[in-house]
Amino acid sequence: MEAAAAPWWIWPLVLFAVTFGLGIVAVLAAASPGLLRGGLASLRLAMPLALVGSITSIGGALLGLALPVATVQTALGVTILAIAVLMWSARKSEHPEVASPDALGTALRMHGVFHDPASGKDIEWKVHRTPAAFVAFGGIGVLAGMFGLGAGWANVPVFNLMMGVPLKLSVGTSGFLLSVVDTSAAWIYINRGAVLPMLVAPSIIGVMLGARIGVRLLRVAPAAMVRRLVIILLLVAGARALLKGLGVWN
Repeated sequence: MEAAAAPWWIWPLVLFAVTFGLGIVAVLAAASPGLLRGGLASLRLAMPLALVGSITSIGGALLGLALPVATVQTALGVTILAIAVLMWSARKSEHPEVASPDALGTALRMHGVFHDPASGKDIEWKVHRTPAAFVAFGGIGVLAGMFGLGAGWANVPVFNLMMGVPLKLSVGTSGFLLSVVDTSAAWIYINRGAVLPMLVAPSIIGVMLGARIGVRLLRVAPAAMVRRLVIILLLVAGARALLKGLGVWN
């Protein structure tokens, strides 16, 4: 006799449990209100870059539906792993030093102060290399739309390593930015019938509930711990993308 098939409702429950855990660990887009209220996300920092990423993500979504992805998956995996190595080698990434802000960042008022409950300190921040960051977020938008995935693996290093934003604020603002950029690309997939409600509904609920816990953890976690967690997530995501691109992980 063949083994009885699992009831259909088991899989939505499993998906809910997995995405609940991801919401806690990754502090994803559904946590945006909590991130803003807690001062761990900056509208001034996110919105100009989100505009660029949103526009390019639409083009990325169209490419993702038209092109084979094996080669791009491999390149994506190599890129993510390289970013993880770069973050590991940047020892001052928790609180980068920005000697002087650039003109564009100053004009867009990309500066401020946020309170870190873990250290009990108010941390002043400012940015540099803003023009390069706009170019980088254009490319990130293309990749996010192409693969139909959140690009937090790239947002955080650009904020942190390129622009000099403190790591906690980088993680929080990245979570907020994902809710804007990925929503733009989602409409392309919805229009093409590439979205399954049975998968989307439990995923959204799980991520929203998990992210509420993730925001609280982000507030009290030491910056060094956040850095290690980001590097671990980058290694896992990079290895998975590389193995999928090489056909090892199906």
